[in-house]
Amino acid sequence: MIKNLFKALSVFPLSVLHALGACLGWSVYGLSASYRRKIEIHSKIAFPDNESARLAAVKGSVQHAGMALLELPFLWGLSTQQGAARCTDITGWDVVERAQTKGKGIIFLTPHMGSFESTAQVFSTRAPITVLYRPNRKAELQNIIEDSRARDNVALAPTTLGGVKILLKALKRGEAVGMLPDQVPAQGEGVWAPMFGQPAYTMTLPGRLHHATGASIVLAIGYRKPGGEGFKLELYQGPESLSADPVEAATQVNAAMEKLILMHPEQYYWGYERYKSPKGQHGQQGQS
Repeated sequence: MIKNLFKALSVFPLSVLHALGACLGWSVYGLSASYRRKIEIHSKIAFPDNESARLAAVKGSVQHAGMALLELPFLWGLSTQQGAARCTDITGWDVVERAQTKGKGIIFLTPHMGSFESTAQVFSTRAPITVLYRPNRKAELQNIIEDSRARDNVALAPTTLGGVKILLKALKRGEAVGMLPDQVPAQGEGVWAPMFGQPAYTMTLPGRLHHATGASIVLAIGYRKPGGEGFKLELYQGPESLSADPVEAATQVNAAMEKLILMHPEQYYWGYERYKSPKGQHGQQGQS
């Protein structure tokens, strides 16, 4: 059923899907009190003293969350070349070229914002990339994810020990890997580090991969253009090095994510449960 729905939606123009997605976003926002509460709490953490900026960020976020969902059938239904063609502008490619000359691989980091699904497609038209993802518990959705995300020059690595080994091998070949470091990791795979001043359980994987391979860190944003006009890939130099201390390294990564988020706060998904504790984790608690 879900697969048929995806196929049906994939034929619509991106502009239509984004318009429908914006409506969907507001519908969810209006119907779910818990979702509204999360957005309010998380946005106030980032904008404690600027209510007008916070409200503007929330307004955009509600719409972009819906757009992100409905653009998936469009992006996953296209070939790699077709999907990449929807990215009509790229800035900061020189950062990637400098990293490639070092030959030690690239760790792309992007938060839950904009069209992070489009970033790997764009890069894969130029070089191989392996993307970290969290497997879905529903078999039908998992099959769709594997069939749609895995494509020419794009490999998948699940959030398991085996997935980490896949990422390491890719970096040691001098290739790129991509991940969303604001994704809350499983118990024992993260540390508590500040995110907008609030303790957030943060993955240690970027630091571990960096120290194991010497890979360069590049920050990426798949900026969603208005009116369904496509996407813009923005690339920035990440930290030149990460601390050997896991908490300090996680703090560096979170600071980099904050920088990206504040560039386009209206495209960050403030409803994402960034401050939750993983199951079985004790110690510092974030608000959510």
